[in-house]
Amino acid sequence: MLRHAIAPSQRFTKASHDVVRHQRLSSDAKILLLYVQGLPEDTSCKPLSELAKKLGIKGRAYQKAKEQLVAHGYVHEWRTQGGRGRWITEQLVANTPLTNEQAEHLRGAPPATPPPSTQIPTVGEPAARTVGGYEPVEDHSDKTTPHPPSEAEPTAGPDPEPTARSADALQLARAERVLLSLRHTRRELHLGLREARALAVEAVKWLERGLSESDLRQALLAERPEGGVRSAFGFLRYRLIQKLPAHPAPPSPPQLPAVADLVVCSSPGEEHVFRPLGDETECAPCRQSAAHATFYGARAPEPDHIPWRERFAEIEVNQSHPGGQSRTRTPELKKVR
Repeated sequence: MLRHAIAPSQRFTKASHDVVRHQRLSSDAKILLLYVQGLPEDTSCKPLSELAKKLGIKGRAYQKAKEQLVAHGYVHEWRTQGGRGRWITEQLVANTPLTNEQAEHLRGAPPATPPPSTQIPTVGEPAARTVGGYEPVEDHSDKTTPHPPSEAEPTAGPDPEPTARSADALQLARAERVLLSLRHTRRELHLGLREARALAVEAVKWLERGLSESDLRQALLAERPEGGVRSAFGFLRYRLIQKLPAHPAPPSPPQLPAVADLVVCSSPGEEHVFRPLGDETECAPCRQSAAHATFYGARAPEPDHIPWRERFAEIEVNQSHPGGQSRTRTPELKKVR
């Protein structure tokens, strides 16, 4: 069993059992509350944070202790704005829990703030605003004008060549993409974003002369210097300017074949002319007629045509009379010399 051996005769503070045995107050909150209760009257004007610093309660520990005291009604705060615009914080600490209404009653009426009209102005007396030499312009928007103004103000029209500008931006983006991709093949050609944009102006000239992105990349990666690359920006700028290919030659117009003159056909018959393709002396229709006559004139005549009905009839007769003679007519062939 515990007992008080020696009770203090002076310089002690009466602690309420509700505070000492409070289950939701931390030890920092209890010590801070008891410390404030034992202070003399002349130190009551100091803020609670300064009093907590003397006990070594700082930072998060003080904030947690203060939140617990406020939540359970032991500490109340009010923030008001003074006459010169400064904010004032009032704190009330009680050894028993108080409601907001009870704390307001103990606090009393807040200090009266003097109205702005009673304050002394900092500079001079209030006066009306003056604008020298300016006269208001009459508004004629509700009136109709029978004639348009003599000189209309120029208005900014749409961009005359939006397509050309978008094409240039696309070319710059392609060139910048090629320059930034060089680092993946050769680490010494690593460029920053601003450096790549500066060199893209020179690289666009390569693309405008008919080279593809692959051709531009190969040209910048070819012929690696023996001593290495000290400055990627300087090396690529020098190569883009010095190795710039020439403008491609314009395509020559297609050469039309020469047209031959008209000549007289040498074949017998009515005289007519034609345009030869080579050294021929007869026109194509006459040559075709002569070849047809030559081919079919020396060919043997075809045998007489026998209808298919008669052919089937003769076949049936031959099958029914095997010993008989066939009635099939054998065509006579003429000997051709």
